[in-house]
Amino acid sequence: MITSGNPVPDFEASSTGDKTAKLSGYRGKYLVLYFYPKDNTPSCTQEGQSFRDNIKKFIALNAVIVGVSRDSVRVHEGFKCKQEFPFDLLSDLDEKLCQLFDVIKMKNLYGKQVRGIERSTFLIDPEGLLVREWRRVKVKGHCEEVLQALHELTSN
Repeated sequence: MITSGNPVPDFEASSTGDKTAKLSGYRGKYLVLYFYPKDNTPSCTQEGQSFRDNIKKFIALNAVIVGVSRDSVRVHEGFKCKQEFPFDLLSDLDEKLCQLFDVIKMKNLYGKQVRGIERSTFLIDPEGLLVREWRRVKVKGHCEEVLQALHELTSN
């Protein structure tokens, strides 16, 4: 598991746009890596829309946004298109990224225990260090929290 202040190992994952994303490909920029449970669900849609609607603010702070879930790239493509997300979504079918960031948890769903992604966001600096993490994220106000952290980091 990665902890704040430590380098994030280079990773690779299938991405929308028929690409392969690598952490090293984001060097020189802040990376907002957000994990969410499932495409086309209300909270996940709302979270993505919030990042979408604030994309210019993130770009102005030298930040790139990338979403991650266990959905397939094909499902991601439809979700991204439907919601007009200006950022890529990574498919983590084998849960390697989820395990690296320790976001797979047992959750209650309609009274049953199921394995799923705990909504989490990780802020990685231009050198590849994990500088902030948010776990058990509540969607409302979260995008603003991430922007505030970026402001604090970039104003020093």
